[in-house]
Amino acid sequence: MDDRAARVRAAVVAGHQGRSADARRLLDDPDDRVRAAAVGALARTGHLTDADVAGALDDPSPRVRRRAVEAAIDHPTIGLTPLLEDPDPSVVEVAAWALGERPAGDPAVIDALASTASSHAELLCREAAVASLGALGDERGLAAILEACTDRATVRRRAVLALAPFDGAAVDAALEVALGDRDWQVRQAAEDLLAARTGN
Repeated sequence: MDDRAARVRAAVVAGHQGRSADARRLLDDPDDRVRAAAVGALARTGHLTDADVAGALDDPSPRVRRRAVEAAIDHPTIGLTPLLEDPDPSVVEVAAWALGERPAGDPAVIDALASTASSHAELLCREAAVASLGALGDERGLAAILEACTDRATVRRRAVLALAPFDGAAVDAALEVALGDRDWQVRQAAEDLLAARTGN
């Protein structure tokens, strides 16, 4: 086992054994795998502070930022919407997902997710943002979900599922269109959602 692997293992073990001080010492390790493992270990022990999360969100490594975003779900005072503009798409995807795991209510979050769903260059980021808008079920996000129903097939599938919390003529029309979609999974998603609504 090389030295880096040994340090990663040390961080993981520290988290499982509740040795937060040992994990904390590895937050400044020169290797990003070790730093990410240390963030996870501190989260596991319950000793990851808001300051730790904020510092990890500013880490130069996308690996560490992704791990920090995941941990930030349990740190509601830490804002995640700036991460929707991260230069690394994998960070944006995780940030979009994490925002959907938090309680709804902040209009700025809905607006940021809607912007990501509508305009991000990466499919996975648009998918994640659409899914979170559906999970949050805020009417302010409905327009972006409806727009996503005309996106690429993978996004359309996610958008149809995201319509589940919503009602109205525009939603009904989008589901009707989805029933005739050229992608069978989009059609199936629409059929399943309509069946759930009618109890059939």
